[in-house]
Formats: sequence, C-alpha cells, structure tokens
Amino acid sequence: MTQSWQNWLEKQWYQQAKPPFTLRLLTVIFKTAVYWRRFCYQIGIVKQVKLSVPVIIVGNLTVGGTGKSPLVIYLAELLSNAGYKPGIISRGYGGKSLQRPQRVFADSNPAQVGDEAVMIATHSNCPVAVDSVRSKAAQLLLTTTDCDVIISDDGLQHYALQRDIEIAVIDGERRFGNGFCLPAGPLREPVERLHSFNFVVVNGAPLQQTEFAMRVKANIALNLQSGEKKPLADFCDIPVHALAAIGNPQRFFNLLTALGINHTRSVFPDHYQFQAADLQFDDNLPLLMTEKDAVKCRAFATQQHWYVPISVELNSQFTQQLLTLLQEKRHGSQFT
Repeated sequence: MTQSWQNWLEKQWYQQAKPPFTLRLLTVIFKTAVYWRRFCYQIGIVKQVKLSVPVIIVGNLTVGGTGKSPLVIYLAELLSNAGYKPGIISRGYGGKSLQRPQRVFADSNPAQVGDEAVMIATHSNCPVAVDSVRSKAAQLLLTTTDCDVIISDDGLQHYALQRDIEIAVIDGERRFGNGFCLPAGPLREPVERLHSFNFVVVNGAPLQQTEFAMRVKANIALNLQSGEKKPLADFCDIPVHALAAIGNPQRFFNLLTALGINHTRSVFPDHYQFQAADLQFDDNLPLLMTEKDAVKCRAFATQQHWYVPISVELNSQFTQQLLTLLQEKRHGSQFT
C-alpha cells in the first residue's frame, strides 16, 4: 500500500464520521466473512491446532500498531520471573526468507525475518520463531527448546492456532476510529469481539471499565553506531530530526513532543525497508527513531543516528490475574 493511499484510508477511518457508501458496502461483505470464518472454527468445521503448552495471544482489533510488541517483551519477562520458560512466536511480517519456520536471534537480518521479531529477540532473552502458520513456529520452539508457554505476537485472527488466553491491545488515543470494519474502518473484527477477550489493555488514555492501563516509559536514547547512552533530556536544547515507520507514527512524535524535544518529522510506511539515503539530511543534527526502525538501519548508521527504546508497565492487578489464569490453564486437564 502506498503512503498516499494509506493516508487517505486513515483519514476516512479516524477523521470522517461516515465513510463512503462503497466502502460501507464492502464492509458488510468483509464482516460476514469474518463471522462465518470464526464460526467454522468454533464448531469444528475447520480444525484448530492444539499445543501441548498454554498459548497466550497478544493482538489488536484494528489495523496498525497499538504497542503489542513491547507488551510481549513485558510478558516474557514477567513469566520468566514467575518461573516459566516462555517462547515467542510471530508471523515475521516484512521478512522475505523462504526458510520457514525459522528461529530469530538478536543478530538476525530483519529483511529476512521481520523487524519486530528481531526487536523482540533482542530484548526478551527468550527463544523466538517466525512463520505465517503460527503453529509451525510454535512446534519448532517446542521441539528445540524447553519452553512451557507460548506467547504469540499478534495472531488474534489466526484461529488455526487454539489459544488459552487472549489479550487485546487498544490505542487509547484512536481506539476504534469510526467503528466500522475493513475497509470502511480500521477494525479487523467487530468491536463486540472485545467481550470474549480475557484482558483488554489500553496504551494511553482514557480507560473504560475492566480495561488495564499500559504505561510507556522512555528515558534514554542509544547511538546506533557506538552504543552510547544519552538521556533524552539532552536533546531538548537542540533541534533534531525524527523518523518513524510504524503503525501509528504519531504516537512516537507525541512522545518526543511531551518530552520537550523540538523535531522535524519524516514518516514512512509501516515495516519500511530503509536505505542509507533515507537517513541523510543536509545538516549534522541528530536523528531520533524508534527501536523497531533502528534494527533495519544498523548497517549504515552514523554518529548522528539514535534510537529511543521504550518499556511498558502494568499494574499488579493485571499481573496477578494473568498469572492466576495461566496457572489454572497450565494445570488443567489438557496439559497434564
């Protein structure tokens, strides 16, 4: 999808109260197909793969980024500290490797396995595997590692893999846009689907009843070439460039603005494969980017290029409920 076409669609989804009639007509067809597909899995017409360990799905109802990957990293650390041995699976979106399923490591090529998978492998200290068929990625981990729980980065709509816990992540600023399903709106499934999730996590405000707040933290920038760490506050006194090729780039720019960083913005399509020329400007000002973008720019980065790692936090009520539910699932009859 071109950037201009994507911009037009997002305007319809998030700025127009009523999308064009043609899009609404196509939405009826899409929504019907979504309903029947899920129904066929529910009644067993189409079979699901059941793994020998519990499966946690982290995803979103809308197209675009909501903060799933940072939450996956948070969950991996949480479960590891609780005594579990989590493995993480992903589609590996944007990766072009024909070898699937495939293990992913911190030094893997994001052009082959996907930028998000490399970022997760760098920070999670857990085994990671990618495949468009999530069950194949999971089976690879189960046969080559000792993981006892699987976390899926995205995959709410990948019903071929049976799941035990579903976590939906919502963009608190944009939520569900105009409330329509694709293509008239940003929803992959009707908003009523929220009622079937075990947990609904909101990245930003405002919260609704039964939702859990996810707080994003960003304090430092790391140099892509040298690894030097610098407080983000040090960038407040000078103008900088900022780029983002993520699902909701405005969220990154808003973060910099909130920190008092004066920046000029460059937006690229989600999962864009950067070239060296994309990072070159006619000055020596610093360039700030997201970590997801940074993994694709390491080979040609200079001293002017920095990325902003983020982490997330959730309250103890969420963690306690999740661990309790996972323990119940793990000790259920299907895993004994």
